[in-house]
Amino acid sequence: MNEKMQLYGFNNLTKSLSFNIYDICYAKSQREQRDYIAYIDEQYNSKRLTDILYQVANMIGAQVLNVSKQDYHPQGASVTMLLAENERKGTEEIDDRVILGHLDKSHITVHTYPEYHPETSIATFRVDIDVSTCGEISPLSTLDFLIGNFDSDIITMDYRVRGFTRDIKGKKLFMDNPMTSIQQYINQDTLLKYDAVDINVYQANLFHTKMLIKEIDLQNYLFKTDIYELPPKERLQITNNLRQEMIEIYSGSNIF
Repeated sequence: MNEKMQLYGFNNLTKSLSFNIYDICYAKSQREQRDYIAYIDEQYNSKRLTDILYQVANMIGAQVLNVSKQDYHPQGASVTMLLAENERKGTEEIDDRVILGHLDKSHITVHTYPEYHPETSIATFRVDIDVSTCGEISPLSTLDFLIGNFDSDIITMDYRVRGFTRDIKGKKLFMDNPMTSIQQYINQDTLLKYDAVDINVYQANLFHTKMLIKEIDLQNYLFKTDIYELPPKERLQITNNLRQEMIEIYSGSNIF
C-alpha cells in the first residue's frame, strides 16, 4: 500500500468533476410529452435535488455552509451548495457576518433541463452536476451515488485537477492521487451496463469519459403506455428511434 503523501501546509489542489446525465423517454402524443415534463419536473424539483446534494456532502465529509435553490417556470430547477472540508473552527464574528478560518472552499451545483419537441415522440431530461473541491476531499467518490440517483442512459464526465501543492521538501505536486481514468472510481457492476470510452490528456491532468447504456428495456422508456399495447413492428421502430437518439447525444453529432 502506498504511504500517504506528506504535504507542506494546506492541500490547495482544486479537483473539479463535471458531468451530464441524460434520461430518454418515449411519449407518443404532445399531451403525453407535456405530462412527462411535468412529472419529471416534480420528481426532480429543487427540494429533491437539495436532499440529494446533502447526501453527497455527507459522503465526502463536507460541511454545508450555504444553500441556494430555485425552481423555474415552465420547467427546470437549480441548487448550489457552498461547502467546507472541516467543522467551523477558528471563526470570528464581525457585524453579524461569519469569517470562516479555513481555506478548503468547495461547492456543488446541479441544474436540470427537461425538454421535448412536438415533431418527435421523444422527450429528454438532462442533469448537469458540478462538484468542485479543495483540500483532501475528492469528488470522484460520489460518482456511483449520483449515477444511481438518476435514470442514466447517457453520461459524460470531465475531471480536472488545477493548481499545485507542495510536499514537505517544497517540491510542487500537481496531482495528489495518481489515476488513469474516471472509470477507476465507478463500480464494476455499473460499468458492465454501459459502453464507455475515455479521452484523457494526462499532461494537463484532464480526464474525460463517456458512457452509453447497452440494453434498452422498452417498457422502462414508455410513458403512460404498456408495451403489450403495441404491435411488434411498432415496438421495434420505437426501440430503434430511442437508440438513434441516444447515439446522437452520446456522439454529440446528428448522425442519422
